[in-house]
Amino acid sequence: MMVFIPDKRLHLGAEAEVWSGSWMGRSAVSKQRRSRQWRHPNLDKRLGTRRMVSEAKILMRLHNAGITVPQVWDLDIPGGRLIIERMPGIPLIEILNNAETSEQLVTKALRSTGAAIRILHRQAITHGDLSSNNILIDEQGNAVLIDFGLAVIDYEVERFGIDLHVIDEILSASHPNHHGAIDLVLSEYLEEEKRLGTAPEQSGGLVPTAEEVLERFENVRSRVRYHG
Repeated sequence: MMVFIPDKRLHLGAEAEVWSGSWMGRSAVSKQRRSRQWRHPNLDKRLGTRRMVSEAKILMRLHNAGITVPQVWDLDIPGGRLIIERMPGIPLIEILNNAETSEQLVTKALRSTGAAIRILHRQAITHGDLSSNNILIDEQGNAVLIDFGLAVIDYEVERFGIDLHVIDEILSASHPNHHGAIDLVLSEYLEEEKRLGTAPEQSGGLVPTAEEVLERFENVRSRVRYHG
């Protein structure tokens, strides 16, 4: 049995406890499922297992497509634990909150974030939790998306628009000093589509184009503001 050696707890959430550490001598992250006391034990176990397996499958699908995401190294279904590669980089939230970060790096990080989101969406996958904590920026300023616990395979444009709305809300609420941050993300989201061309058809059908997603994003944002 391969043993994960914990080093530091990264996050304690409602669904999982996340630790950094090592696995087979490699820098790794452990996501240990947490039971929800208010749910029936059998239902809780089924839901937790389904989400954990779904996350592992999505990560493998993205990795096989040549996209930079954490590799899956171990999946312990009975134990409710997923071991994945720990990616290098600094969370976008730290980049944006550091007053000493150069404007050049901020711009590159935000643009790279937009490109990374479009690359993800072209695989018919929505992230579901695009916070600035779940985006790592490497030494070259390139963005890497992490934490796919809420990610799903989908072809309906609504979920894609909601993904962009989430990052828009995060940037507006948590990083208000960076005016126009979402514009950099969205412009590069479009540019990435132009660079790569039309998204290839997936097994479930066609993925919404970047233009269609941006149109739905504006629709979602308008609805939220109206009801807010």
